[in-house]
Amino acid sequence: MSRNARRGALAAATVALTLTAAACSSSSDSGSSSDPGASSSSSSAFQAQHKGGTLKLVAHAAAGSFDPQVNYTLQYWQLFQSMYDGLLAFKKVNGQESFTVVPDLATAMPKVTNGGKTYTFTLRKGVTFSNGKALTTDDVVASFQRIFKVSSPTAGTFYNGIVGADACLKTPASCALPKGVIGDAKANTVTINLTAADPEFEYKLAVPHAVVVPKDSPTKDAGTKPLPSTGPYMAASYDPNRALKLVRNPHFKEWSRQAEPQGYPDAIDYTFGQTVESEVTAIENGQADWMYDAPPADRLNEIGTKYASRAHVNPLTAFWYATLNVNMAPFNNKLARQAINWAVDRSAVVRLYGGTNLASPACTVLPPGFPGHVESCAYTKGGGTTWKAADLAKAKELVKQSGTAGQEVGIVVQDDDVNKSIGQYLQSLLTQLGYKATLKPLSGNIQFTYIQNTKNKVQLALTSWYQDYPAASDFLNVLLSCASYHPGSDSSINISGFCDKGVDAKMQAALKTSQTDKASADKQWGAVDQTVMAQSPVVPLINPKMIDFTSTRVGNYQFSKQFYMLVGQLWVK
Repeated sequence: MSRNARRGALAAATVALTLTAAACSSSSDSGSSSDPGASSSSSSAFQAQHKGGTLKLVAHAAAGSFDPQVNYTLQYWQLFQSMYDGLLAFKKVNGQESFTVVPDLATAMPKVTNGGKTYTFTLRKGVTFSNGKALTTDDVVASFQRIFKVSSPTAGTFYNGIVGADACLKTPASCALPKGVIGDAKANTVTINLTAADPEFEYKLAVPHAVVVPKDSPTKDAGTKPLPSTGPYMAASYDPNRALKLVRNPHFKEWSRQAEPQGYPDAIDYTFGQTVESEVTAIENGQADWMYDAPPADRLNEIGTKYASRAHVNPLTAFWYATLNVNMAPFNNKLARQAINWAVDRSAVVRLYGGTNLASPACTVLPPGFPGHVESCAYTKGGGTTWKAADLAKAKELVKQSGTAGQEVGIVVQDDDVNKSIGQYLQSLLTQLGYKATLKPLSGNIQFTYIQNTKNKVQLALTSWYQDYPAASDFLNVLLSCASYHPGSDSSINISGFCDKGVDAKMQAALKTSQTDKASADKQWGAVDQTVMAQSPVVPLINPKMIDFTSTRVGNYQFSKQFYMLVGQLWVK
């Protein structure tokens, strides 16, 4: 999930906030709640006494398209968990168990045959879309075709192993997958055939890009016109400049508490356009219940002292990074790219983000504690496995050797305070290195798609990545493979435009190894990470944590490591 690029967020905190809030309300596997007397086990039966009310969410900006097969932001992936369903789903629970895949629209986990290349699912009966139409095998087949027809951002990386996907990637409009995804209405089954075994395929079926939507859904990005849903909520209206309103799906009946639990609020109102300062005030006063954005630094001491029990701190498997366009000057020169990696003071970025209690310096693409991560730091003064200091002198020498000094560099960031402050630091740093740097802040509603499109000629962008699922390929293969680079498209998640045939071959080898030996594959991914860093198409900056700040009206707070706060499971007075 990734995503303004994944939560484009979070920020700054003081020691007071971290020490107090972490002690009081950090998520754990056992659950946590802002109501001390409240049970927070999502595996227990629905507690009808907590049903009702309107949950009020706020954000500085919307996150673009509301099409679940197109949108690639945490901001909406978080909401889609209570709206849309796939054949499989990640378990809707608190803590580590949330990385577990369970049956959703399928009655059970698939029957896997043909050496791991054929998956057969039996579809649940009685599931109805919010428009009143019954879900059928035809909808499932059409939804997989639609992944390619709408050029979903992960069509070429998550679903390119389906038989017939190659043709769909070449000519999306005519995608049929006749031998790849086969529905049998009489038997109520769907069979998916792969060209090769994929040990991560069940993960890929459990993310929003693989949800099932009606077969007559438009074959282009639905944009601001939400598609009918199968989960407990449906969208009543969406204006990305103002608000999103979710209401109960009148046709929903809970079929699996693990995969798609009944929601507690009767309605979820999500308003856009406020400043982060006003968002904090609204939550403190009970006018809003939760904010998507990072609390601003000047309010964190206040939150950490007066409202500590309502600040939930959670570590993330994620990284913030700068993308360097390898196909445009000056960063089509490897020495210039390496110079930026040597020059960035990651401790300074940590401070701008909020301090060492909420972020740590990043040296690699794969975050600590993630499969394949190796303690390695190619760009730190004095060498070593962890980042210690920048080497500005070395960076200036590389810029000189590259012959790129004096060139213009545009830096595209989101326009919230945290992103802008980091952008201003990068602008100052590039100026020190001899470039003519310009900062270009854009609304979070458009920045993520803007920086992906090569037509916009973005040289350097600040963005972030939060795991889709717990596998190394979800960082390296998704962000830096040739298959993820689509010139002229808003869905080109390989923002640097990095396409190295040798690195790609190593990624494919690691994917193949993972079919039989995950531990060996993780070692291969670690080596790929170091090879990528030598090429320097990106600059890892920090690994973040997250604060969820909630109002006194909210109870039953739960944090999924996969999709973060479970919005539909909140109790609201």
